[in-house]
Amino acid sequence: MNGVQLLLIVGVGIAVTAVARRHRIEPGWVIVVLAAGASFIPGVPRLELDSHLILAVVIPPLLYSATRAASLSSFGANLRAIVTLGVALVVLSAAVLGWLSTLLLPSIGLAAAFVLGSVLAPPDTITTVSHGAEIGLPKRATSILTGESLVNDATALTLFSIAVAAVNGVEATWSGGILELLRTASIGMGIGALFAVAGLLIRRNLRNPTLETSLSLLLPFTAFLAAEEVHASGIVAVVTAAFSMSINLTLDPKHQYPGLYRTRLQEEQVWRVVDFLLETFVFAYIGLQLRFVVGELAEAEDPDLTRTLIAAGVLLLAAMVFRLVAVLGLFGRWTVKSRMIERRAARDPRFRQGRAEHMARRRGGEPLPPPTMKETVLVGWTGMRGILTLVAAAAVPTHTTSGDPFPGRNAIQAIALIVTLGTLLIQGTTIGWLAKRLKFNLAAERAEEDEMRARARKIVAEVTVRPTKDADIDAAFEAQRLALGRAVRDRVITEELAREMIEDIDLRQAARHTAPTDPR
Repeated sequence: MNGVQLLLIVGVGIAVTAVARRHRIEPGWVIVVLAAGASFIPGVPRLELDSHLILAVVIPPLLYSATRAASLSSFGANLRAIVTLGVALVVLSAAVLGWLSTLLLPSIGLAAAFVLGSVLAPPDTITTVSHGAEIGLPKRATSILTGESLVNDATALTLFSIAVAAVNGVEATWSGGILELLRTASIGMGIGALFAVAGLLIRRNLRNPTLETSLSLLLPFTAFLAAEEVHASGIVAVVTAAFSMSINLTLDPKHQYPGLYRTRLQEEQVWRVVDFLLETFVFAYIGLQLRFVVGELAEAEDPDLTRTLIAAGVLLLAAMVFRLVAVLGLFGRWTVKSRMIERRAARDPRFRQGRAEHMARRRGGEPLPPPTMKETVLVGWTGMRGILTLVAAAAVPTHTTSGDPFPGRNAIQAIALIVTLGTLLIQGTTIGWLAKRLKFNLAAERAEEDEMRARARKIVAEVTVRPTKDADIDAAFEAQRLALGRAVRDRVITEELAREMIEDIDLRQAARHTAPTDPR
């Protein structure tokens, strides 16, 4: 890949995004289609990057940025649904798709088939749900899907490592896989927390928007690489660091200082640019691989092109259908169990009292009920594969440790690309239509948001004073932010609304300090 290719991708991405948004079309889908078509233009060179480089350069900032914008309280409130999808469903998907691959491609062997299953298992819905309000997704579905995308990558990469090791002759067991997942996740979480603490301490002494923003850009890469260096989950490290930094810098009074508003405003704009550039690159990279992967596969003998294409079509259909059925089953089981508890509480006073006392002691209060049937269907259909599937496929070794060619490597990469393109174009383009057909009561959500926004404005108004000196005015702005932070901790308003209000305060404070002075 050279500089001209990169500039061309960015330039075309800007133009396509501008046109797509004007027509209310998701730009990523358009870029994928155009890039796939462009790959067949004679003379177009292959866009080649080392898979480990993509994993280390593209994944950390995208995950960090997505986590910065996510709500930790929503993540915690939906933890059961998120773990169900991000861990249990990924494991089930890898097992089912791996088993199906052994039937479709018997020549690659059982272990390599499960490598393919782990590659195809994790959905990547961050880009889609980031536009959830525009598409018409309800807030809870958006929170669940966002949390799933922050968790499932770590699960899938652990399964991928275990499956590749099995191809190389290392004995793998389910219990060993679960222990490895717990080990990598827990160590990654610890490393992410350490980097967040270090980042907060450094920022407290920098107090310079340019330096702090530079540190913010550096943090996801260092946390990821440090965790990977000790064979822990770099993805969990990045997510942990991002949550910690976001909450502390926005809502924790210990980490507030005069002038922080400048850094927050600058960081927000910088990360929006980073998101756009990386998402444009990712979608273009996915599409531009099509002709070359198909060409390599055409030269392969076993499995041949025809068998691989048939397998890709079957696995594409299986990935979409299995996710929908599995989500209905997993969430349905939760719903049945929840109703059984409600019925027992209704007829057994002692059980009802004990449950009430438990909930009173429980931090966070009553847990959220299972997702509704409409939310379950929507979550089940939102299973688009993305960059992690392609990165994992590209990371399949060319040879085993014994020196033999890795079985079915070309087929794994071709199927990964076809399934990714297929889910983006089938599920990605219909998710908005499905949301409309399900007729979610978004008016009630908006009314609740308006009511909460009115409460937030009242909180800000109650601490507003009318000082005359700049120092007093800055103190008043700071008091408003602290009041919003207390409101979040007291569960009066949500983190998302507090961030929105704090950004408005930051803009007003910045405007006051940049306003022209009276020449008199």
